Amino acid sequence: MPRSPSLFISHGAPTFALEPGALGPRLRRLGAALGDVAAVVVVSPHWQTSGLRVTGAARQEAIHDFGGFPAPLYALRYEPPGAPALSQEIVDLLDCAGLPAATDASRGLDHGAWVPLRYLKPDADVPVLQVSLPRGMDAEGALRLGRALASLRDRGVLVVGSGSLTHNLYEFRRHIADPQYAQEFADWVASALARRDDDALVDYRNRAPHASRAHPTEEHYLPLLVALGASTAEESRTRIVGGMTDSVLSMDSFGFGLDLEQQQEIA
Repeated sequence: MPRSPSLFISHGAPTFALEPGALGPRLRRLGAALGDVAAVVVVSPHWQTSGLRVTGAARQEAIHDFGGFPAPLYALRYEPPGAPALSQEIVDLLDCAGLPAATDASRGLDHGAWVPLRYLKPDADVPVLQVSLPRGMDAEGALRLGRALASLRDRGVLVVGSGSLTHNLYEFRRHIADPQYAQEFADWVASALARRDDDALVDYRNRAPHASRAHPTEEHYLPLLVALGASTAEESRTRIVGGMTDSVLSMDSFGFGLDLEQQQEIA
């Protein structure tokens, strides 16, 4: 099985599941271009734990971990198979990297996982696992987590960091329309990735424009560093343009190690 890429996907608000915007069709085309993958491993900010955990259920179910949204959103289901054996292998892999972990056989998939996967793998026929985001993890730790997961890609496992390129819920909930700062932050991230300035991406709070406004808290940025950590310095880095939703949420996403055909599908 060919080596799978790693992805950072901006999942935006839960309504992304009903409102595909610019990103949804691109993810759908990319998913088709990826061909067969052995499994998908997702790191999402909506599963934070005191220590690393890996889902271990044989069948996954969507968790509707949100409130106050339209009723049709709660009717959506996404029930891919799990992979208990792979879950234990990931625990062992993390342990060997100095990142102690344990399986969680009861946890389902939060919306940071199942919402984008409804576009990327709509048939829900590929095993999906989640790795939690430990509370208090910093940017360096997220990069290290990605590096610990990187070898899975050689076995055809797709590594996905699901977050949001900008994530200011105060402005989102109050309908503050100021997309310029969010776009400037998104463009800075894309530029840093293109010039392979990974140190700047880790130190983004000091170097990026509007960093503390784009991310008052870090958890939705850290999955980008997980996906980056799972890549190599030589691999392609591709911006998946997602546009801006709700005036302040950038939906831009990134692929690491996409081949030419896959890049063409999201152009």
